[in-house]
Amino acid sequence: MARIIAVANQKGGVGKTTTAVNLAAALARAPKRVLLVDLDAQGNATMGSGVDKRELEASTCDVLLGEAQARDAVVKTAEEFDLLPGNIDLTAAEIQLMEADGREGRLKAALEPIRGDYDFIIIDCPPALSLLTLNALTAADSVLVPMQCEYYALEGLSALVETIEALKARLNPALEIEGVLRTMFDVRNNLANAVSGELTTHFGDKVFRTIVPRNVRLAEAPSHGQSIVGYDRTSRGGVAYLGLAGEILRRQADRARPKQPQFEENY
Repeated sequence: MARIIAVANQKGGVGKTTTAVNLAAALARAPKRVLLVDLDAQGNATMGSGVDKRELEASTCDVLLGEAQARDAVVKTAEEFDLLPGNIDLTAAEIQLMEADGREGRLKAALEPIRGDYDFIIIDCPPALSLLTLNALTAADSVLVPMQCEYYALEGLSALVETIEALKARLNPALEIEGVLRTMFDVRNNLANAVSGELTTHFGDKVFRTIVPRNVRLAEAPSHGQSIVGYDRTSRGGVAYLGLAGEILRRQADRARPKQPQFEENY
C-alpha cells in the first residue's frame, strides 16, 4: 500500500514542484513504484516530467470531477514513474467543487483504487491553502514542506503547521509532517544559516539532513522536460535529491520495523 506524501507550502517559489518531480524520479530509481500527482493548475510538474500539459486526454481535473478514473488518466513518463497530469483545467475544477458534497475527499476517493499499485504517491500541491491543497492533505499520510531559509518562510511554516493541526482534527487524524526540506540553500548566507538553526531547534529530526543547494543544473532540468536525476544525477542538485529519497526510504523502513517491547527492570 502506497505511502502518500503531499509536497506543500502556501508560499510560492520555494522549490515545491522541483522537489515533487525530483523526489518521484529519485524514488523510481530506488527502484520503487511511484505515482506523481500534479494538483497545481500551472501544470509545471507535468511539463517537468516530459508530458505536454496542452495535449492531455484526461487530467487530474477529470478525476476530481468524477469524469474519469484515476487509472485511466495516468500516463507513463520516460523516467520510470507514473504521472497523473494537471493543467489549467484544475482552476475550473476547484470552482465546480466549491458546492459539492464531500469536496475535500475527492482526491482521496479517486486514489484509493490504485493505491495498492504503488509504493509512493507524491502530490504536488498549488502554492496556496486552497480546496485543491485540502484535497491533497486529506488524501495524504504525511506532508513534506520545502522551504527557503528566510525570515518570512518561518511565518509561512507556522501557518501551515496550524492548518495541518486543524485538518487533523476534522478530516485526517493520521496526517503527520514527513519533514521540512531546506531548499535553494546558500551556505555563504548568514541569515540562511541562522534560520536553518532555528528550524532544527524547533522541529528536531523532522528537518531532513539533506539540504538542496542553489544549483544551475537543477534550474536547467525542467526546460528539458527532465528531473535532475535524469538530466544530471551527479550534479549537486542531483546528489541532494537522491539523498532525500534515501532518507525517506530509511524512515519508511523504520516505520515498518516491528517495535521492540519495552521491559521495565525491577530492583
